[in-house]
Amino acid sequence: MNSKIKILLVDDHPLVREWLTNLLKQRSDFEVCGETGRAPEALELILATKPDIAIIDISLENGSGLDLIKDIKAVRSDMAVLVLSMHDEMLYAERALRAGAGGYIMKSEATQKVIEAVLSVLGGGVYISSKVSVLMTQKLIGVKSGGVIETLSDRELEVFQLLGSGYGTRQIAEHLNIGFKTVQGYTARIKEKLGLENINELMREAIRWQEGQGKAKPGV
Repeated sequence: MNSKIKILLVDDHPLVREWLTNLLKQRSDFEVCGETGRAPEALELILATKPDIAIIDISLENGSGLDLIKDIKAVRSDMAVLVLSMHDEMLYAERALRAGAGGYIMKSEATQKVIEAVLSVLGGGVYISSKVSVLMTQKLIGVKSGGVIETLSDRELEVFQLLGSGYGTRQIAEHLNIGFKTVQGYTARIKEKLGLENINELMREAIRWQEGQGKAKPGV
């Protein structure tokens, strides 16, 4: 059986997709069967090319990597998914696993770790860093991590991140393909969970948090 392992790349940065393609080509048993930066196109490519695994970023053009993972599992529950992102694994890895991914790796990791993660997830394993593994174990046995941001739902966290990156309510609605009033509902719940009085406090807190993440725009 000489068939190659087919890999789909979903990242909104062409240079990242090019880097991944060159990296994966180093193995003769790997084949990049498609690439895109948009979630809807990713689903189309999955149906057309039937990849064995998709490597997905958290932030995509006009969409969310977490939502895409859930959509993938709805149509291809057997397909492996690995998240490769610059977003803090301590905040996003558990969310990605809950969505259906088999692993989470930061883009800052060494290149050989990416191959290792792909092989692990393809083999049915779970690939996360030791730090995240410890954190998840602590949660399992009831040890509180203490991070108030962790109380936000996946969608609330996306809205909070976009607010911190300078997006207005209408821009967020367009970016996530949801209604304007829906975004307003999310911002109201975020304010309540974070104990903030008004939208100005929310914006300041979102910007402060985003600056701490070291990114000027989502998906960078």
